[in-house]
Amino acid sequence: MAGTTGRSRTEPVGSSRPGASRHHTGSTGRPRISQDEDLTKPSIAHRTTFTPPERIRNFCIIAHIDHGKSTLADRMLQLTGVVDDRSMRAQYLDRMDIERERGITIKSQNVRLPWKVEADPATADATAVALEGDYVLHLIDTPGHVDFTYEVSRSLAACEGAILLVDAAQGIEAQTLANLYLAMENDLAIIPVLNKIDLPAAQPDKYAAELAHIIGGSPDDVLRVSGKTGEGVAELLDRVVRDVPPPVGDPDAPARAMIFDSVYDIYRGVITYIRVVDGKITPRERIQMMSSKATHELLEVGVISPEPVPTKGLGVGEVGYLITGVKDVRQSRVGDTITSAAKPATESLGGYRDPKPMVYSGLFPIDGSDYPLLRDALDKLRLNDAALTYEPENSTALGFGYRCGYLGLLHLEITRDRLEREFGLDLISTAPTVVYEVTMEDRSTHTVTNPSDWPGGKIAEVREPVVKVTIIAPSEYVGTIMELCQSRRGQLGGMDYLSESRVELRYTMPLAEIIFDFFDSLKSRTRGYASLDYEEAGTQLADLVKVDILLQGEAVDAFSAIVHRDSAYAYGVAMTAKLRELIPRQQFEVPIQAAVGSRIIARENIRAMRKDVLAKCYGGDITRKRKLLEKQKEGKKRMKMVGRVEVPQEAFIAALSADAPSSKDPAKK
Repeated sequence: MAGTTGRSRTEPVGSSRPGASRHHTGSTGRPRISQDEDLTKPSIAHRTTFTPPERIRNFCIIAHIDHGKSTLADRMLQLTGVVDDRSMRAQYLDRMDIERERGITIKSQNVRLPWKVEADPATADATAVALEGDYVLHLIDTPGHVDFTYEVSRSLAACEGAILLVDAAQGIEAQTLANLYLAMENDLAIIPVLNKIDLPAAQPDKYAAELAHIIGGSPDDVLRVSGKTGEGVAELLDRVVRDVPPPVGDPDAPARAMIFDSVYDIYRGVITYIRVVDGKITPRERIQMMSSKATHELLEVGVISPEPVPTKGLGVGEVGYLITGVKDVRQSRVGDTITSAAKPATESLGGYRDPKPMVYSGLFPIDGSDYPLLRDALDKLRLNDAALTYEPENSTALGFGYRCGYLGLLHLEITRDRLEREFGLDLISTAPTVVYEVTMEDRSTHTVTNPSDWPGGKIAEVREPVVKVTIIAPSEYVGTIMELCQSRRGQLGGMDYLSESRVELRYTMPLAEIIFDFFDSLKSRTRGYASLDYEEAGTQLADLVKVDILLQGEAVDAFSAIVHRDSAYAYGVAMTAKLRELIPRQQFEVPIQAAVGSRIIARENIRAMRKDVLAKCYGGDITRKRKLLEKQKEGKKRMKMVGRVEVPQEAFIAALSADAPSSKDPAKK
């Protein structure tokens, strides 16, 4: 946009500037607005809200993982003045330690940015001149990993526009397309942007043409920015004001607001993040949850800028937070509609589709007395992670715990890490499994998420979940990718060349084959250049069996697994060999067997420890020694009949570790 350089954009809240003497600061250190000020002025509205909807723009940044979303958000925070240079740190909006360590965004974060559009009448067109003035931009930074697509979909529902960010050195990747389709489903205005143009390896012209070809339009419409240096970011914010439509709603209708996230604070209770659709919401009024009809008094209403700032209320199109003092985490459900208790709305807003777990795993506390703490921790975590599902589970080997459902393997790892860090728990997680549908010969059906629930008797058919996998990679790796997918029971659905050097492969694969190390294998075979995305594609018939691990002839439920019949032998051999190394030797020989039904398919023996009963016989008659040896043999035989094998906790942890399966083909586990 013309006339956008070399000007002072906006001032941080509470900055000392001419005319700021009316803004007195109270004991809280926040600006207080005097009564004579016009609350409709956008510059003041940034602090009091009830901003006119035509001055609001709600947008999010969507991209593949590692394409620079959080870095671009950092530059926007600095450019708009809500974070000064002294307070700035890299990935400012990534608040969790685990996000900063891994360098990925897990939770969507929202922030309110003031922005002033200026245009030079001599050089700018009529549209640019008409858009001059102060605006409030609501930015939502979203995750890029496939496991957190649900987080992205919730963020998109609170926006009218999306910045589609593509790395100028890597180009379009699988998750870029997945997020683009999500944005199109939500009818968002899409602004295509190439990031990292400062890199020596950047090819902006090539990838601008690729991006324009996919979304339709001219390569000249693709903005070029650098999140690292800040180049082009001011023009991007002007483009957001120009291209993203303002929110639509009725300010005089009964209040309706959509909950798109919530978090638990140990001092203040549940903090709920909302987007106001109709009416207005003010502190001290009573609100009603439309799904449960529960009513609460609003203790505080405010905006995130980027720290929580209390305000006089929220109007149409605004994004902010509510605090009601409620400690019960079930009272604030993501996707619910909030309305006024005094004048309730009759119709709720369309909620989100509930996420369907793709991967299940057992979570057990190492110390059994931590079970109530685990239950409380899961309740609080679910508030912040609506995609997590769980139900109580009992294992004879591991005690009481929970069967948890996740959207993918990274989601599983992150959840376990958060439970251990944020709540101080020590946990074992069992090997991940998917959901199977088992039909018996009497036509009864069973849904199996745990190998211990596998039904006995005659099974007519088993159905397993399948996913549509999209892989984008350099064309020289097509052969090795096809070989990998076929080894995991994949069926090729199609193949397209995006350009001369990049190819898109579409496969239908069993989910069970990709939840372990498929992504790692794909990256190693393509030197890190391939990207992966997948979505549900129903179920298919499969030849699956349950492999039991027997110790002393008794099945140990924690080690059982559901695998394809062709992989049963490999799993049995790997698991028995692993347990032979982990279980300590006993006074008697211990057989470790892998069985499918009543048929033994693999066996290892833990040799007995031999006590030297002849130690005190220094000589003398051989019959004395023979008598002692015969007595020992009788004792060992009796011990083998009645002896029980105690499997130490460390052996369970090592054998069930979801992170490091020992078999040569871990996906078969």
